[in-house]
Amino acid sequence: MGSGKTEVGRALAQLLHWEFVDLDHRIEEKGRPIHEIFVAEGEAAFRSLENASLRELLQETSGHRVVALGGGTFCRQANTTLLRSARQPVVFLDAPVEELWRRCQSHRGGAVRPLLQDRNQFNRLYQQRQPYYAAADLTVQTSEKSVAGAAQEIAEWLRNSHFLN
Repeated sequence: MGSGKTEVGRALAQLLHWEFVDLDHRIEEKGRPIHEIFVAEGEAAFRSLENASLRELLQETSGHRVVALGGGTFCRQANTTLLRSARQPVVFLDAPVEELWRRCQSHRGGAVRPLLQDRNQFNRLYQQRQPYYAAADLTVQTSEKSVAGAAQEIAEWLRNSHFLN
């Protein structure tokens, strides 16, 4: 949460002339807001919808896309397996946990974040997810970069990687 997945993803897609897809928005377009799913059915139901949406997205045969995954998506083995079997590069956007917390607090008027409760819980969630994020193909530190700078770093990495060949 707060890493800039949507903003950097949009900027990267624009830079590469690719389509941009936000997986959370795609889920919401099919039904109801994510926070309502969490309240009515719980996190497990949401994670099931998330996996189904990711599977569907990866099976579509349209051109290149930048996909912003939710913060917990890559922490589920089923999703990691889907992404790896589809040979999709995974980029982790990181910043110090204090900065991520500040960013989330400054965007309180925007999207409702069902797993954002308090600072201690936020720190625990960040620490729990770190081992999963460490398995990403690329980690980009966003704390000292603009959105455009982070997008440019990813674009250069993609151009030099085996993923676009």
